[in-house]
Amino acid sequence: MTPISSKSGVRRLLSTLALFVLLGSTLTACFPVIVGGAVVGSLVATDRRTSGTQLEDEGIELRAASRIRDNLGDRVHVNVNSYNRRVLITGEVPSAQDLQLVEQVVSRVENVQSVVNELAVLGNATLTQRSSDSLVTGKVKAGLVDSKDLFANAFKVVTERGTTYLMGRVTQREADRATDVARRTGGVQKVVRVLEIISEDELRGMLPKPAAVETKKL
Repeated sequence: MTPISSKSGVRRLLSTLALFVLLGSTLTACFPVIVGGAVVGSLVATDRRTSGTQLEDEGIELRAASRIRDNLGDRVHVNVNSYNRRVLITGEVPSAQDLQLVEQVVSRVENVQSVVNELAVLGNATLTQRSSDSLVTGKVKAGLVDSKDLFANAFKVVTERGTTYLMGRVTQREADRATDVARRTGGVQKVVRVLEIISEDELRGMLPKPAAVETKKL
């Protein structure tokens, strides 16, 4: 999720991300990295987007946040999340006109294929509300990790005002299972799926092939 930030911050994050993708492309799926104190596989290796698409999504989020700030200043609270060039915008704006303006601004960002507008015409969420949403998002992610029949990294989770949004490229089976996990999570009031459904055959094609075992006759 990318909130509105300074232009210098945008440039720094783009540079950092480019370095991450460059380094990540050299890792194998078994190479461990430290994220938030936990050892996990390379994000680039386990994400169902190409490293180039991941970079584009991050660029979309940063450019959209910057343009929203330039056009609407700090009178709005907008979060921008992009997955496979499909953009989810959530948060609060003071008027219906601002709601439409934000969507127009985001839709004109380079590489954006579609926009899912979940903005509400409300006063900006309080820090307490945002902290609660962050906690719920963390709990949903933990539930996905604990579900042995799901690839947690296939999902991007966003929570806004108690509504949890699921993004990703997943099969119908995975979508239904993840929705059930989210609905059972404390603090989730509603689940909205912003998912790209793929076939089981497509999923099998994405999974790493098992290493060949060489046998020798004695």
